[in-house]
This record gives sequence, structure tokens and C-alpha cells, in this order.
Amino acid sequence: MAEQPTFEQNLSQLETIVNQLEQGDVPLEQALDQFQKGVALSKQLQATLEGAEKTLTKMMNENGDEVPFEQADANE
Repeated sequence: MAEQPTFEQNLSQLETIVNQLEQGDVPLEQALDQFQKGVALSKQLQATLEGAEKTLTKMMNENGDEVPFEQADANE
């Protein structure tokens, strides 16, 4: 089974697609295909970022329980 591409690989692929589409010399069918791939990559990247944000915004309280960062910050 092939490994999932990394966030950086997906971002690089999306940047390549955007650059190709911005140049405007891509045939219509290929442009539509690239656009669809770009949208899918964008959704994957957004989901990855949201997951990372959720992980980073949690902290542990004195009891070892995870709490949202804002709540932990307010208790200080």
C-alpha cells in the first residue's frame, strides 16, 4: 500500500497546479481536471490544518485532563 503524501507534498502539488492554471496555456479539459485536483488537495490541506489546530489548542490541567487552551489560559 502506498504511503499518504505529506502535508508539504500536497501543498507543493497544489502550488504547481495553481501555477499551471495561472499561466493559462493549459487545454480546457486538462485545466478542469487540474482544478478538481486542486480543490480536493485544498480540502485535504484544510482538514490537516484543522486537526493540527485542535491538537495545538489543547493543554493539560493540574489533574492531567485535556482542556481547551482558552479555558486553561483563563484559569491562570
